[in-house]
Amino acid sequence: MEPRISLITLGVADLERATRFYEECLRLPRLKTPPSVTFFELGKTWLALWPRESLAADAGLSSQGSGFPGFSLAHNVRSPAEVDALLAHVAAFGAKVVRPAHPTDWGGYSGYFTDLDGFLWEVAHNPDFPHV
Repeated sequence: MEPRISLITLGVADLERATRFYEECLRLPRLKTPPSVTFFELGKTWLALWPRESLAADAGLSSQGSGFPGFSLAHNVRSPAEVDALLAHVAAFGAKVVRPAHPTDWGGYSGYFTDLDGFLWEVAHNPDFPHV
């Protein structure tokens, strides 16, 4: 297997609302897609938004579930000031900052928010991370 993630699909409660958040707030480049799903291109990886029930049915699972999902998505930026600015920006669009930005024990600066469907995102400045 080649080492890569091709697509990350988030099961969302309201596709239109989630699409607006990712397109207008996070300014991700939206691709032309059918009305039942939304795709965003993130370099060689795509992000998909799909109604939670549809995603669960496709996997043959129940759509019921809550609590900590056991993973987070991360977005690295160029400076601590960009971490603060992005957390403030997403909060203005209705996201919840669950851990304000702070210096980390690994020499960076990081904070967390949950999007409108509760998906956990870390926003971080890591001076040693090469892909920003």
